[in-house]
Amino acid sequence: MPQYHDRSDASGAAGATDEERIRALITAWAAAVHRGDLAGVSADHAQDIVMFDVASPHHGIRGLAAYRAAWPPFFAWQAQGARFDIESLHVTAGTDVAYAHALVRCATPEELAADPGFRLRLTFGLRKERGRWLVAHEHHSFPHD
Repeated sequence: MPQYHDRSDASGAAGATDEERIRALITAWAAAVHRGDLAGVSADHAQDIVMFDVASPHHGIRGLAAYRAAWPPFFAWQAQGARFDIESLHVTAGTDVAYAHALVRCATPEELAADPGFRLRLTFGLRKERGRWLVAHEHHSFPHD
């Protein structure tokens, strides 16, 4: 069963387009990541979420409980002064399926000083259930030069 949270100021904004709702949902997610807010990070995610992350396991994380369990080590790293700021976000929405991709400054100040263009790449797959957009897929990656 999907997990629903009241975010009338974000993903459920009355009169907003689907693209605007999804943009608000992802922006709220990124702010929660930056705060280290696990409830906010996992809000608006499907119970059957699949995530391919930078960190192991590289075969993916499946299910909301596993998704939640993956975040505390990242929060600990980020608490040492790392950034997590969306630089660009593009959303394409159909009637009940959507995708989005983003570039994020996700690094320590030292890493960004050494490589100012270094960005995390994010891709989201979303589906609409009972009128609400849920993240069903996330893919996080860094480029390998």
